[in-house]
Amino acid sequence: MTLLAPPTHDRGITTLTLDSPANRNALSAPLVAALSAALDACAADDTVRAVVLTHTGNTFCAGADLTAPPEPHALVALMRQIVALPKPVVARVTGHVRAGGLGLLAACDISAAGPGASFALTESRLGLAPAVISMPLLPRIDPRAAARYYLTGERFDAAEAARIGLVTLAADEVDKGLAPVLAGLRKASPQGLAASKELVTATVLSTFDQHAEDLIARSAALFASAEAREGMTAFLERRDPAWVL
Repeated sequence: MTLLAPPTHDRGITTLTLDSPANRNALSAPLVAALSAALDACAADDTVRAVVLTHTGNTFCAGADLTAPPEPHALVALMRQIVALPKPVVARVTGHVRAGGLGLLAACDISAAGPGASFALTESRLGLAPAVISMPLLPRIDPRAAARYYLTGERFDAAEAARIGLVTLAADEVDKGLAPVLAGLRKASPQGLAASKELVTATVLSTFDQHAEDLIARSAALFASAEAREGMTAFLERRDPAWVL
């Protein structure tokens, strides 16, 4: 089963494409492992100046795959790997991003979203909370916006995502919007990029190192709860959970 399209390379930029349309690029255990291995390969390749992470279909990432979820430590390790990678990771989003997919997005250094993109933190509607993905998310986004979207699960568009700091820029044509970003990365030295990235990711990495185990434990407790079982069952059965008023 294909989970990632074959990488492509263009003048120092390697593009990794999530390609699991059957589950809307949800973060299954195999997809997390495949993406982690691809990032390791990029880190070890001196010809790679930066990584673009994008997707096929109309969904960038639908969050955790409830039918084949990754082990919590593996998901945390993947997000931290993106943050700590000595090369910039740029997200190119032209579709929907939900729940855990926002953690993947927030781990990236730079991101661009098009008019077809939409975003939602739907965990509260499932009896869960955006626990482990808070590590890359909360240092990046506006606190008032975090409170609203964490609590309500509302959907918002690319312009709002840019306003609150979730994405770097919203553009009618994503590739046109990313062109100056990629041009700038190609002009930077590998050492300069790595050292500069260390500066801007220090707070996020510190959050991982201080809070990962506690948030993994919180997430596990929520997933094991009766409310979460009802929420996930309702989601899979395409009905409202029992608590909806």
